[in-house]
Amino acid sequence: MTTETAIGPVAQPASPVRTTPIVFVVDDDISVRESLELLIRFEGWQPETFASAQAFLDRPRELAPSCLILDVNLPDLNGLDLQERIAVDRTDMPIVFITGYGDVPMTVQAMKAGAIEFLTKPFNDEALLAAIRQALQRSHAALDDEEGMRLVKDSYASLSRREREVMELVVSGLLNKQVGGELGISEITVKAHRGRVMQKMSAGSLAHLVNLAARLGLAPVARVTTRLVAYSPQRFLDQSA
Repeated sequence: MTTETAIGPVAQPASPVRTTPIVFVVDDDISVRESLELLIRFEGWQPETFASAQAFLDRPRELAPSCLILDVNLPDLNGLDLQERIAVDRTDMPIVFITGYGDVPMTVQAMKAGAIEFLTKPFNDEALLAAIRQALQRSHAALDDEEGMRLVKDSYASLSRREREVMELVVSGLLNKQVGGELGISEITVKAHRGRVMQKMSAGSLAHLVNLAARLGLAPVARVTTRLVAYSPQRFLDQSA
């Protein structure tokens, strides 16, 4: 018996991350849903099946490794349109397309949009399982990246206002003495703030801190760069020549 699912929308995803991968199936053919459910469960994954795109969209996102087996031709929103709808907020859920009426333009469109595979019915079970394994590996990696980014943001949020100022100047390339001059504080105070920044951000080196700043989208401080260029020794020598 198939496990049709229709759950009302919830704003926030569930937590914590589940360890059992979920394989979602969206296909309007009940015989396909039932056969795929058995195949997926036999492999040790958790199957969840839906007869329409809207039923799937009504299901809240869950933090778990997952992928979507998606039929192209659906009664409401077609598979390609659904792929476009979820492309932004469900990047951790790769898609494997299945269809009985595929053509080259359709395949190209799906693959360019990031689909793992595009299989034409009837397809070989091993081909589908290989695609699912690849999709789940990608999902694991995406969730790890998402969790890593969350930790970086939480670490940055724990910094005081002064620590953020010091961090932004340090990753812009300034020495401690220059940072102190910009902020009107002593070099010793800058060193203390810098040490706390490195500790709170779990940065093992300046290069690591610069990388974290880039992930946060912190741009170099333009006014400092301009000042350094204006008063650089080489510029002074060139002007004196």
